Amino acid sequence: MTVYIDRPLWPARGRLWSHMVSDVSYDELHAFADRLGVPRRAFDRDHYDVPAEVYDAAIDLGATPVGSQELLSRLIAAGLRRRKVRRGPAA
Repeated sequence: MTVYIDRPLWPARGRLWSHMVSDVSYDELHAFADRLGVPRRAFDRDHYDVPAEVYDAAIDLGATPVGSQELLSRLIAAGLRRRKVRRGPAA
């Protein structure tokens, strides 16, 4: 079981945010988020958006801190990356 978290560098809604992913399954990620107290509404396609205030608790619970590029690489390598669907004009 490995859950990864990047540093809280992403600004939104007046806070800084981290991304948290699993390299095993979404079930593992949801279970970890539940133990951490992060609500399911924070799940966005393939990751959780986690506020800076939760970063240390996630590491204490067992998340592995990594850089953003490594987090994305591990997510892609695990086959768990879900890209955002962009809607455009019909061809």
